[in-house]
Amino acid sequence: MKLEVVLLLLSLGSTTGFTPLFTQSRSVRTSSELHLGDFFNFGKKDTTDNEEKESEVSKVETEKEVYSDDDPVEKLFNIFFGQKEEAPMGMARFGAERFPEQYPAVKDEWADPVETDDKEMQIIRPFLKNTNLEKRGLKLSYDANRDGWNPIVFHQLVDKKGGAVVLCETRMGIVCGGYNPKGWVGYGEARGSIAAFLFVVGGKFAKEGAPGTKLQKVGGPGLAQLDNPETAVSFGADSLIIPLQEDNPKMARSKLGSYYERFEDGTNSLFGKDASVVLKSLKVYHGVYEEGEYIPFTDAEPFALY
Repeated sequence: MKLEVVLLLLSLGSTTGFTPLFTQSRSVRTSSELHLGDFFNFGKKDTTDNEEKESEVSKVETEKEVYSDDDPVEKLFNIFFGQKEEAPMGMARFGAERFPEQYPAVKDEWADPVETDDKEMQIIRPFLKNTNLEKRGLKLSYDANRDGWNPIVFHQLVDKKGGAVVLCETRMGIVCGGYNPKGWVGYGEARGSIAAFLFVVGGKFAKEGAPGTKLQKVGGPGLAQLDNPETAVSFGADSLIIPLQEDNPKMARSKLGSYYERFEDGTNSLFGKDASVVLKSLKVYHGVYEEGEYIPFTDAEPFALY
């Protein structure tokens, strides 16, 4: 009986032009099916499709110039999805110009003077190239000879003021210091930053025309600065230490190599042949911020790496 019904439907379709439902569904070809004809044409390009794609590509390249400095993969991405945005989803793209302190300190470029710089700030300024303080006015926050060689006073005057520059002079006349991108808060943290560096003004290692020598952070960003409330300056665990201890407050010591790089000849102290020295002066400079302006890194950051 079932066979007779099937034959009847087929005969009706041939006389009336009606295609039974089950034969219609079999005749629909999906994009994922592979047919016999496709096998022999496998690998051959569809001329019509190619012409349409080439037209679309030409149109995109005409309307929007593809970035010439992108790699081939990014160029292809731009062709089909458009040029990359300067601020996708409202967030600025990373780069040394927008976020300089996500990169190691530059050693062969020097910052230009700022109009408000006094004589001593002019000594510091060149070293601040590619830092958050490069073009910002500076202010003297702490002067040991003026405010006292004391770690408590030190933290009262420097904590929660953002990135800072330490400048000191030894009794032998060596002028040196360091840049602390995240400053101090006095919570006993190890504050990391790949952009931190030490420097010496002038000296035998300074290249011709350079104001001095910069020594980069090494071994990653960790322990760029130890921020202990009972001591003062601590770049790394031993690279530049000025604890302001009560029994010898003007003592400073330095051992390079573990946290900050050595000098080019292997010298492993910021003070040359001396591992420890007596200071004649110690000062800390911060950036000048307008009232209500956001100052970065003014609180604890227990999970920060950079």
